[in-house]
Amino acid sequence: MLTTIVGTLVLILHIAGVLAAMHAVMNTRTPQGAFAWALGLVLLPYITLIPYLYLGRSRFHGYVDLHRARRDQMHALASEQLDNGSASQELNERYGEIAQMLGARFHKGQRLQLLVNGDDTFEAIFAAIATAQRCVLVQFFIFHDDMLGKRMLQALIDRVRAGVEVCVLYDGIGSHALPHEYVETLLEAGVGVHSFATQRRSNRFQLNFRNHRKIVVVDGTRGFVGGLNVGDEYLGLSPPLSPWRDTHLEIEGPAVADLQRSFAEDWHWVTGALPPLLKPGPGHGTAHTLIAATGPADRQETCSLFFVSLIHAARRRLWITTPYFVPDQAVMAALRLAVFRGVDVRVLIPSIPDHRTVFLATSLYAHDAVLAGIRVFRYRPGFVHEKVLLVDDDTAVVGSMNLDNRSFRLNFEIAALNVDADFANQVETMLCDDFEHAYEVTVAEYEEASYVRRLAMHVARLFDPVL
Repeated sequence: MLTTIVGTLVLILHIAGVLAAMHAVMNTRTPQGAFAWALGLVLLPYITLIPYLYLGRSRFHGYVDLHRARRDQMHALASEQLDNGSASQELNERYGEIAQMLGARFHKGQRLQLLVNGDDTFEAIFAAIATAQRCVLVQFFIFHDDMLGKRMLQALIDRVRAGVEVCVLYDGIGSHALPHEYVETLLEAGVGVHSFATQRRSNRFQLNFRNHRKIVVVDGTRGFVGGLNVGDEYLGLSPPLSPWRDTHLEIEGPAVADLQRSFAEDWHWVTGALPPLLKPGPGHGTAHTLIAATGPADRQETCSLFFVSLIHAARRRLWITTPYFVPDQAVMAALRLAVFRGVDVRVLIPSIPDHRTVFLATSLYAHDAVLAGIRVFRYRPGFVHEKVLLVDDDTAVVGSMNLDNRSFRLNFEIAALNVDADFANQVETMLCDDFEHAYEVTVAEYEEASYVRRLAMHVARLFDPVL
């Protein structure tokens, strides 16, 4: 009797595995991912079936439909609200394909402030929030209920008490450790606060898609975007990853409207309503800025294509900092071609891990990159989490995008693409200091590693589709 029950259960699991494998073949975005899921689901469904329910789905419909409809409406609204001149012919030739792909535009006259570390970033954010008169929009992947988290909580409550409307979004997976009491305190004070999910049902299976964006907008005039979340570790207060190396950006000018619209799309999906959309002030700076909001709801794999296009645009220099270096084939090919063009290609990665599997995969890709003539450096003092690109002498990108498959295809991301020689010079100075605190990776790192470690690197790379 027991044997019959067990046999029936195994048969049911294998049938379910075959059905799930068919779904994986039809819906997984990459051939490698489809093959890996299908093989595991057919041969070992009792191990892979439950993870596939949580991680395997690569598309969703409700957000996609809303996203595309809202994008068309919001860009029409932008055209009515803003008339700050079209991009120059040079900008169109270099980055026009990015603007067209994203349905975005360059805004001229932005004032930019590079926020080099966590202290600078949050001092600027809190100072801006304290001046808010009408509305504060706040979105982070991670909120922690620690010293910085409590300071953010109090700053937001203070503005609500001053009659300011405050809207807060956080990712339910990234902020899984956030106590319910933290959210309740905000709600009781009158702050609008919600967890982002790609399905509106609270009992969702899907864990694959995450909203990794970091946005703060104050009164529609000052915006912040970059790599930092709300937690003490981002101030370098949590060993062994301290000192934490990260970068953010403050923007004043018409491009802030696009930060608002990105927030508004996510807020509308979660709540069914729109937050206040305030008209930004005129630009008084010198930078041309394009806000690149990418994600799995886009018709194309916009984040990967964003990187590919920027790499192809480089003619003299391409410096990249990323905590996770797991490039797909298109990005890796673009980096190799840049080397052949004579571009100075450098990539700065961590020397210590925060996630062991992705660190091992990063190490293997770093070895491949070195063999291709790409200079790879490991940051010594602590964990490097900044997401910055420097292209030639006038273009710099600061945002939330990592150089990995999760950012390319699974996460909602955002970055500011800035064309301005003075700002690029500031970024160059910052990155030169970073490289001075790093050592260069050589082929010896891989070749002198033990067989077990090298094997672990190759096994880790098998998990590319979800890293």
